[in-house]
Amino acid sequence: MGADRAVLTRTIERGEEEGGNVEFKTRLTREVHLAEGRMESLAAQLRHRVLSGDGEATYVIGVTDDGGIAGIAPTAFSESMDVLSLLAEEADAHIHEVETWGVGDGEAEGGLVGLATVREGAAFEADDDHIVVGTAGHVDHGKSTLVGTLVTGQADDGEGGTRSYLDVQPHEVDRGLSADLSYGVYGFDDDGPVRMDNPDRKTDRARVVEEADRLVSFVDTVGHEPWLRTTIRGLVGQKLDYGLLTVAADDGPTDTTREHLGILLAMELPTIVAITKVDAPPEERVLAVEREVESMLRDVGKTPLLMERHGVATAVEEIGDGVVPVLQTSAVTEHGLGALDRMLERLPKRENDADGDFRMYVDRSYDVKGVGAVASGTIRSGEVEAGDELLLGPMPDGTFREVEARSIEMHYHRVDRARAGRIVGIALKGVNESAVQRGMALVPRETDPRPVRSFDAEVMVLNHPTRIQEGYEPVVHLETVSEAAVFRPEGGRLLPGDTGETEIRFKFQPYLLEEGQRFVFREGQSKGVGTVTGVTYADE
Repeated sequence: MGADRAVLTRTIERGEEEGGNVEFKTRLTREVHLAEGRMESLAAQLRHRVLSGDGEATYVIGVTDDGGIAGIAPTAFSESMDVLSLLAEEADAHIHEVETWGVGDGEAEGGLVGLATVREGAAFEADDDHIVVGTAGHVDHGKSTLVGTLVTGQADDGEGGTRSYLDVQPHEVDRGLSADLSYGVYGFDDDGPVRMDNPDRKTDRARVVEEADRLVSFVDTVGHEPWLRTTIRGLVGQKLDYGLLTVAADDGPTDTTREHLGILLAMELPTIVAITKVDAPPEERVLAVEREVESMLRDVGKTPLLMERHGVATAVEEIGDGVVPVLQTSAVTEHGLGALDRMLERLPKRENDADGDFRMYVDRSYDVKGVGAVASGTIRSGEVEAGDELLLGPMPDGTFREVEARSIEMHYHRVDRARAGRIVGIALKGVNESAVQRGMALVPRETDPRPVRSFDAEVMVLNHPTRIQEGYEPVVHLETVSEAAVFRPEGGRLLPGDTGETEIRFKFQPYLLEEGQRFVFREGQSKGVGTVTGVTYADE
């Protein structure tokens, strides 16, 4: 029997006790357990259990009163969690964590049994200064290793060991390459950095979110050329506050480095350049690469600011508005990481659309046992609260699906609500995970969103071998949308280096767009950036 199942077994063997903090429930339903009079009684019971456990209670769902494993259907389990959440809120508590197990061997085959940890107090609400940083840079230039060392405080072994805390696919660990976006988090309190002891434990990430007064989340992107599309998705599709571009001291800026820098700047992100691996080459090589970085920045009209010369305070004050701080770092010796810590602690949160309507573009979706469909992404504007009625879409036919935000998590920590700029996972009621696609948006039901099939844009052609003519079909990356589209440029053509107007039509299905959104387009070695200037609704 695995350790996880053993936790369930020990809890059941402990049993319900008068004055104890364990409660057994076969299932909970809205109709029965939220009825007038019953809800107040059950909330009082929950409060008693929480107080008996010094602020923490354990609810076992899917077992009988005597501890027999019954197992319930996934839909019944989801409803039970919804009801338990409402009871906890009534009792000034919250569900901190839920673990589920499948029931087999003749015991209600296909059912679920779950263990919910309920804690005193409202669910954690993140601070307003939580910043999100997107990393970029060439493969093997130390992005993931640098972030892994920052979030753990552990020096790297020289073989990229701390990178493993961020890699999310088995083949990435085997190859030492990141093939998808991954996420890290650490924070600060009055005593300094709050880091993860073991990032492989979800509970450790949740602890950081709970304890830190200020949080820094990293969206760690991909440096290998075949996955440039994923990198663009990470830098365009997330609501980032800052960019962190890595350049290895033993290699120097490459074409990929310049391409990633161009994307960061095209998205108007204040950017920091970290020269990594300064422990590896001779000092003269490090200084030569630093001069190459300065030249690279000046070539794109930016002013480099060397942090070792000007200090952290000046870098924080001057970043953006054409100034790019540059610092030397080593994940092995931890050189420069203290300065990077201090800078990330002090950088201000960029202005966001916190007062607008809620909108989140789906970046990933999951099917979580006992929960159902979960959509994750970065909240672009507004605020979402557990229980909110939302619309998801547009679907391929242009319609929107009615859903409910069953629960919200941020770095594995359950929260009651979340605001613009947060990276969250939202459990959705009313839709199967198979219907949730990257590029769809979640918005309030009352906003009456309209799908967009074509739009007008001002574009700048960064690179193209000949000229862009009517019928040109690149992939457009806008928010988390990555879709083939057809260009119809004003005047019939656009040349490399040109800025001009064009109509753009998505080739396969509509999306939710609005004026002012920025995007990147790419096809082979051809690249460009643009801004939406007008939209044509699909139903017009």
